[in-house]
Amino acid sequence: MPDPLFILLIALVLDWYFGEPEILWSRLPHPVVLFGKAVSCVDKRLNRKGDDREAQYKKGALAISLLIFGALLVSWFIEGLIGFLESLGFILEVFIVFVLLAQKSLADHVEKVAAGLKEEGLAGGRKAVGMIVGRDPGRLDKSGVSRAAIESLAENFSDGVVAPAFWYAIFGLPGIIIYKMINTADSMIAYRNEKYLWFGRVAAQIDDLANWVPARISAVLIASGAGMLNGMSAFKNSLIVALRDSGLHRSPNAGWPEAAMAGGADLALGGPRIYPEEVVQQAYLNGSGRRDIEAADIKVAIQIFALACFALWFFTSFLAVIF
Repeated sequence: MPDPLFILLIALVLDWYFGEPEILWSRLPHPVVLFGKAVSCVDKRLNRKGDDREAQYKKGALAISLLIFGALLVSWFIEGLIGFLESLGFILEVFIVFVLLAQKSLADHVEKVAAGLKEEGLAGGRKAVGMIVGRDPGRLDKSGVSRAAIESLAENFSDGVVAPAFWYAIFGLPGIIIYKMINTADSMIAYRNEKYLWFGRVAAQIDDLANWVPARISAVLIASGAGMLNGMSAFKNSLIVALRDSGLHRSPNAGWPEAAMAGGADLALGGPRIYPEEVVQQAYLNGSGRRDIEAADIKVAIQIFALACFALWFFTSFLAVIF
């Protein structure tokens, strides 16, 4: 089999140009949908309303353990199938990595927010951003919609692109499949509400660990994208803001790519966030940056994101040659 880094590079390029093939996923369930069904299954069976905190915590730990073990078994089965298929196995592995990355789909979803603001005003922007963020879009103004879209772009660059690529490069198919299972579980059962606060705690902790290194790599890549777009000063400011302000975010990881994007685009991101169940008070990342954010700024952020993706390609190619 070819080097995993070579497979990763091909998958990254394919994902950038083709994204989510709607024809395929209109007929077959996407792997992440299957991960979601597995998470829902253990949630329904183990998460009982009458359990106390300790029971919820233990059952949540059991749930994420079962999900990880199941993902490991699936990845081993696929690896065996790939080995059996020989040369066709290469194509299958490229395809699996390709569908578990999210460069084009992420850029397309964020682009729709900019288009919604431009074509339909605030209502169009709210509708589009409601598809990609968990906060209450009906209470966002124009700057809030734009800010939410840019933050989602930066955070999901780490979760949806860099982290899957990182874990595939380290551990092959088991790495990327287990990571996607962990990340899916985090997005479904790691809420800070009565039902999931304790049940989803271990899933959230494991997700934090899985994203620790990729989040910091993402910040460097975003800074590189900002530098390619706006020069060395943007690169330096992006890194400075990431190092200085990342800790202001309530997440130990999301603050890194978001702060890097804030510094690279010279915008103030973060700040108070309104969710359906709570209002999160948070300091601004790059507080001295511009706070009046609009659709044009989303376009700039997408350009930085695109160049950050290309930087990831270059870095992957470099490692493939070295190793």
